Amino acid sequence: MVSLETTPALQLPVIDFTSPNLKPGTVEWDSVRGDVRRALEEYGCFEALFDKVPVELRKAVFDVSEEAFQLPLETKKRVVSKRKYRGYVGQIPSLPLFEVMGVDFAENEDKVNEFTHKLWPQGNGSFSEAVMSFAEKVSELDFMTRRMIMESFGVNENYIEKHLNSTKCLNDVKDGLEARTSDDKQWIKANPSQDSSFIVLGGATLHVLLNGRVLTGVHRVMRMGTNTRFSAGLFSVPKTEDLIYAPEELVDPEHPRLYKPFDFEAYFQFTTEGAGRRDVAALRGYCGL
Repeated sequence: MVSLETTPALQLPVIDFTSPNLKPGTVEWDSVRGDVRRALEEYGCFEALFDKVPVELRKAVFDVSEEAFQLPLETKKRVVSKRKYRGYVGQIPSLPLFEVMGVDFAENEDKVNEFTHKLWPQGNGSFSEAVMSFAEKVSELDFMTRRMIMESFGVNENYIEKHLNSTKCLNDVKDGLEARTSDDKQWIKANPSQDSSFIVLGGATLHVLLNGRVLTGVHRVMRMGTNTRFSAGLFSVPKTEDLIYAPEELVDPEHPRLYKPFDFEAYFQFTTEGAGRRDVAALRGYCGL
């Protein structure tokens, strides 16, 4: 049974990505790569110090997010998507304070402008520029993290490149993030400790790709206080035409294959159709061997 208590004493690992010499093949890269692997093996997530996103840009993202959420409901419904948690999501009876605004392909100027013009027919340069700039900057952290973890497990270069070319989705949600410990008994507050911090969460896809070698970043949202809270997140979504499975390099007699190949969109739909479908137990039930 999962405890409902949050343990203030527990903290996520903090990993520094701010070195100007943080490039593949350097001592700094190898050191951070080891930290990333250990954090994902033990927690499924970590706090990253990453100074490529200026404070002004972070503020701009939240400012335009607030502007978007304050639009009339009829306007926000123009970007409702048939795909769960894409576009506008809100007005949920069981979650009356919860709203999401998800922008698919947030690094693509045409896609972002198309989304923007649905909300503001006359356009909104501040919104488009903030979304694209944020997605571009945070993508650097996303790419580095995934390359490091793939390299650390000896996955070949072609496989890395294939799965690094994923789409990006920018979401803004009202939340207070907490991550679950590996024993499933406690929760860790996952609030960034610095203005240059981001919380990096490993997902079910990475867990399957690495044949269970890293944990999933099981997390929850706790609404605290009376003030509206915003968070901006970048989500890496696999190519829909590719089935997700562990490469042969990660399968051997000591590490037999744990999961059948699965389609990401089908699995994502499965997770949204009922409570309790986002942890490892649900994943095993969906595609475990």
